[in-house]
Amino acid sequence: MKDLQKTDLKTMTNDISDGKYMLFFTADWCPDCRFIKPAMPQIENEYSDYTFLKVDRDENIDLAGEMNIMGIPSFVAYDHGKEIGRFSNPDRKTKQEVEKFIDSLKK
Repeated sequence: MKDLQKTDLKTMTNDISDGKYMLFFTADWCPDCRFIKPAMPQIENEYSDYTFLKVDRDENIDLAGEMNIMGIPSFVAYDHGKEIGRFSNPDRKTKQEVEKFIDSLKK
């Protein structure tokens, strides 16, 4: 998974304008983020049509604010620079819940 460097919403949207992307908002100190982290390589492999980008919420606090990301871990899907869905709440997320979210984007 690639790390998204510190950026703002306009720049990030422009940078991901070609293809499908899944933003994974996380932080090193977050226990719920550490819970889902081991499953992320499997999720990435299963959904290889997406480029997964790890977004350090603390490093990108302004971007998180611009995007109204209030809880982590959070997932935000983009298709050619347009947001197509998000799984963002303060709860711990399981591999199955993340997969269900990504599957729901195909409808």
